Amino acid sequence: MFETHFLGVPDINGLIFACLSLASFGGAFIAVVMGVGGGVFLLAVMAMFFPPAILIPLQGIVTLGTGASLIALMWRHLLWATLLPFGCGAIIGAALGAKIFIVLPTTVLQGLIGGFILFLTWLPKISSQGSESKRFALLGGISTFLGMFVGATGVLVAPFVASASPSRQNHTVTLTTLMSISYVIRIVAFGLLGVSLSEYIPLIVVMIVTAAIGNWIGGRTLSLIPEKMFRRGFQIVLTLLALRLLWVAATGSPL
Repeated sequence: MFETHFLGVPDINGLIFACLSLASFGGAFIAVVMGVGGGVFLLAVMAMFFPPAILIPLQGIVTLGTGASLIALMWRHLLWATLLPFGCGAIIGAALGAKIFIVLPTTVLQGLIGGFILFLTWLPKISSQGSESKRFALLGGISTFLGMFVGATGVLVAPFVASASPSRQNHTVTLTTLMSISYVIRIVAFGLLGVSLSEYIPLIVVMIVTAAIGNWIGGRTLSLIPEKMFRRGFQIVLTLLALRLLWVAATGSPL
């Protein structure tokens, strides 16, 4: 880690600043085009430069800002009925997670998430059982609880959103909105735990701007992709991300 303060950001030089900005663009583009994976991609890049106590809330704020620009572009496709139950569940999940933050082994949680994602991705009927409100309330609680420890949990939420979404546009903006709700609640929880990111504001602003550009380009690309190709690509991306999580959990290697 370089002991520099580019634009006042601790331990960041100009090259790393540019790398993180490009990663934010790439993560946003991937999230829009593939429907999932952008948050994990960004988390993986940021993990090379930040300790976990800074990494998870910082990635959350950047992803939240990224989501805001995408929601503004695609809000007409949002599945509104999923928001309230997911938000209620997320509040409970964050409250429980904050109580045991940095206590549970991250590798165990990553392994559970990876296995669960594989199960839901290739048995999609499971993710459509029960009433929609109950499914999304439970999902909000579980994903936000786990997100307190492992960061990006969009891959866990994505199969449920896919089951409820008539089109890829519904899927993309609804998943982004639900994860934005989760990130807001988690950021509040981290704030109550005493985490401060004021020195990182210049980096956060630039990463949100580059992500907005990625959203715009990704949105234009999304409309050109056939629905069947999108759905198959979505399954492949989820599978690869799940296998990666299982590998990290099994080997104990860094993100």
